Amino acid sequence: MTEDLDECYDVIVKLSKKGGQLIHERIWSQKSVQFKSCEVDLVTETDQEVEKLLISSLKSKFPGHKFIGEESTAAGIKCELTDYPTWIIDPVDGTMNFVHGYPNVCVSVALWVDKVAEIGIIYNPVLELFFSARRGQGAFLNGKPIHVSQENDLSKSLIGYEFGTSRDPEKMKVVMENMNILTPLVHGVRSTGSCAQNMAMVALGGTDANFEYGIHAWDIAAGYLIVTEAGGVVIDPAGGPFDVLSRRYLCACSQDLADQLVTIIKQHYPERD
Repeated sequence: MTEDLDECYDVIVKLSKKGGQLIHERIWSQKSVQFKSCEVDLVTETDQEVEKLLISSLKSKFPGHKFIGEESTAAGIKCELTDYPTWIIDPVDGTMNFVHGYPNVCVSVALWVDKVAEIGIIYNPVLELFFSARRGQGAFLNGKPIHVSQENDLSKSLIGYEFGTSRDPEKMKVVMENMNILTPLVHGVRSTGSCAQNMAMVALGGTDANFEYGIHAWDIAAGYLIVTEAGGVVIDPAGGPFDVLSRRYLCACSQDLADQLVTIIKQHYPERD
């Protein structure tokens, strides 16, 4: 790519904070809410406005770049990852939280080049948590280095867990089975309502692992880099390599803990992005 990655990073930091300001200003205000795939898959005018802000500004600055955005994909634009520099954007990760005024809400943006993650940003503007990573340069929270936990004992682990924005019976059966499997075996299970924030919590060491089925590339593209740069691992929940378009992931503080989870959890394979 011809653009300098430092320039890309500086631009997206500023834009993420600008988008986050809109979220912060509106989280406790009245919202216009619409349904997407089902009654728990929501979108607001803020989701659409933040994504428009990010994509239009990035297109103006980097006209040769490609985009994968949650709301543009919902509107019918094909989700395709090529070797071109590609911004993968979730303007409001945790829309259900945003609708209810629950503060676990993030802007999640990643830049992938040659199908490799180069930049990852997860910004919760309500709680003022700015997670960032550059490939090979470590992961940071509000400018300070972060690292995954050192916990390898599943029985002492805190696991992030979500029910997701789908009520597909097959998926929900697996979700409930895994909840029943995990609960007696671990210290505890926590749900933030935001996939991006769940991954950031593993990078921070606040939780030790999490996994989810049915998410999308925009939910996990930034978190993948932040977790791995913090010393963690991100893999397929069945134990294979991570695929950002597979709608499946498992992240953990270590390969050992990830392997333990792989051996006990039930699998679900949603349609790919």
